[in-house]
Amino acid sequence: MKHILTLAASFLFAASSFSAEPVREFRLNSPNGLTFLNFAIRDGHATYDVGLRQIIIRGFGKAAVNDSVDVPLLDASPLGLKTSIGTWEDGLEVVSCTADQTPKVKDYTLRQGKQSHIRYEWNERAVTLKNADGKLLRIEFRVSNNNVAFRYTIPQQGSNRSVVVNEELTGFDLVKNTAAFICPQSDPMIGWERTKPSYEEGYIWDQPATTRSQYGHGWTFPCLFRIPGSKSGLLADTGDRWMLISETGVSSDYCGSHLSDATPDGLMTIAFPMQGENNGFGSTGAQFGLAGDGASPHEDITGHTPWRTITVGTTLKPIVETTIPWDVVDPLYEPSIDYQGSRNTWSWILWQDASINYDDQIKFIDLAAALGWEGCLIDGGWYKNIGREGMERLFAYCREKGVRPWVWYNSNGGWNNAPQCARQCMHNPIVRKQEMKWLRDGGVAGIKVDFFGGDKQETMRLYEGILSDANDYGIQVICHGCTLPRGWERMYPNYCSSEAVLASENLYFSQGFCEQEARHACLHPFVRNAVASMEYGGTVLQKRLHREPDKGNTRRTSDVFELATAIAFQSSGQNFALTPRNLTEQPQFEIDFMKQVPTTWDETCLIDGYPGKYIVLARRHADRWYIAAMNAEPAAKAITFDPTVLNGFSIEKATLLTDGPDGLTPQQAPLKLDKKKRVTLKLLPQCAAVIY
Repeated sequence: MKHILTLAASFLFAASSFSAEPVREFRLNSPNGLTFLNFAIRDGHATYDVGLRQIIIRGFGKAAVNDSVDVPLLDASPLGLKTSIGTWEDGLEVVSCTADQTPKVKDYTLRQGKQSHIRYEWNERAVTLKNADGKLLRIEFRVSNNNVAFRYTIPQQGSNRSVVVNEELTGFDLVKNTAAFICPQSDPMIGWERTKPSYEEGYIWDQPATTRSQYGHGWTFPCLFRIPGSKSGLLADTGDRWMLISETGVSSDYCGSHLSDATPDGLMTIAFPMQGENNGFGSTGAQFGLAGDGASPHEDITGHTPWRTITVGTTLKPIVETTIPWDVVDPLYEPSIDYQGSRNTWSWILWQDASINYDDQIKFIDLAAALGWEGCLIDGGWYKNIGREGMERLFAYCREKGVRPWVWYNSNGGWNNAPQCARQCMHNPIVRKQEMKWLRDGGVAGIKVDFFGGDKQETMRLYEGILSDANDYGIQVICHGCTLPRGWERMYPNYCSSEAVLASENLYFSQGFCEQEARHACLHPFVRNAVASMEYGGTVLQKRLHREPDKGNTRRTSDVFELATAIAFQSSGQNFALTPRNLTEQPQFEIDFMKQVPTTWDETCLIDGYPGKYIVLARRHADRWYIAAMNAEPAAKAITFDPTVLNGFSIEKATLLTDGPDGLTPQQAPLKLDKKKRVTLKLLPQCAAVIY
């Protein structure tokens, strides 16, 4: 299965485009010609491979010439499905293949993502296969610059109008020596009150991709891979290449998937949910109606699987900046109101369960008002400790202060034992709509729903039901204790963010997590946050993580490092960990920064970095750039970069925040450039700089 692509493969597309017979193989290039996918039928099996075309220099001095070479990132990998109406695994033949490689273009806006105005340009081809029984399967491939996406469509055939997908045969055959930054899928129904899987496991860091996962169930999306450069043979030393594999477009019509453990040869395949998820209720596969003749306006959202996405690059820049999770999907409904980003105070993260009472929530509503923030999150326990009448008084107080409340809910039906109220309000559509009306009438901006049951289609239907009903009442949704969102920022306009990561609550629970906070913060923009909004709930400015100043775990990161996470972690709704004490204990310039840092972004640019070690990340809101430079390495790090790579960056109005030469004394000063008109920073371990 392993192979090195030859230069002759470049001509497969040209040769096949003019063939009168159905092609058995073709090449699909990106608009710039540097990303490619090859499809082939080999001995009745459908395969694809993916790579980059790189420019290299051959020879030395005056004799040096530019040349190009194909660099494989995925070797020939299997395609196919096993379903209730047929299996497409072997004995496959091509029935038809589109030959159009004219670039297609789509412009769209994304309110709550890493970029607001997106232009998606791609080439596509679709191939229809038949199995030995004559059953048809269509595979649609798209290749854009640095991105590949594909999905399966099953058309109506004979009397079949629906299908159950029992297994997806899609694989990803990694090239030799590939390393991985990936997170294991947990056992079902384990952890606190049987609430897993919730995508909250520890990553492996730059280890062989053939490493067996902790629980033996494979790895959750997204999965980041490093392919080492070659120093011998056909390829010159081109350095590391990078690849991010994920999925998008998962709605109520499919289950969420993950990757299996790799075989010793490096083959990983799509894995479906485990039977024990959702307390054992519901199928592990997926069912959907088959694609029809277009007579129904809803047939364009049925009949197909989610998209498998692969982002590749010679640097990490395409990984961090990719928009492929949203490029290939479309909104499923219109927003009922003009939803906006929200910065929220949140008592629970440091004051915990005891703070969910009327008087403490007044303190955090006042804090939001003092900061000029939009919202205040009232967490679990309100149903019992405050009650509905008390909540209505809090809603009224929020209106007086110009602050919009967000309210926590338990998703529970019967899939775990999480005790927090309010239970039994979100899983039943009749009760849920009554609850949404009450929330809307109280002026609530959004809800945070916790403790979902896994990745089964049954659970995906719950997500979609909550989101759809909430939109009817003008309410945004944050998910917690949950799956990875897969294109949801575009599919569901009132969707805000999801946790699906070991988040800030672990700082309170574990000193060990505090010791690793900087490392995690310098990982997530490259992996978890690269494909979807991430509700982390960070920016802790207290040195001790407790309501009392001399209790709790000790934060190891600097103040400015914590400020930098407000830029590095992307979510249109941010539940920050500031407390009333911060208004008087922190330097005023730290509070001033937090008063105006946005949560929605128009542009994202990776300047430099390495997963888990350091990152220099810039985001633009309107005409202002915000830059976070963070160091997680055990030694001081010098960082130098040219700010002119940021279109429209203004040195005249830029401010620099640093931790001072000792790493303990936060400082603010105008930004100055060195003699070469560059930004030069020296960051101590677990320290950072912010430029805005």
